[in-house]
Amino acid sequence: MANFPTIRIRTRRKYYRLIFTGLMAMMMSLIISTVLLLIKVGYIDGFTELMHSWGLAFIVAWPSAYFCAYMVQEHILSRIEFY
Repeated sequence: MANFPTIRIRTRRKYYRLIFTGLMAMMMSLIISTVLLLIKVGYIDGFTELMHSWGLAFIVAWPSAYFCAYMVQEHILSRIEFY
């Protein structure tokens, strides 16, 4: 099996939540918009409708994921003592 090099990116720790929520919102919005499009319209040949739906979902998903991650980390997980 081929041995591909691992790509590593270095960035500051303060950008962790922004990058994490951005990637989560991107993946979740793709999955949700694809499933909803399949339920609503069925399988279609048009790839552009999926991309349009995904773009709109991502615009809503990233700020909401950032807000929810902040609320959970700061107000819920801070009250739990992990050991």
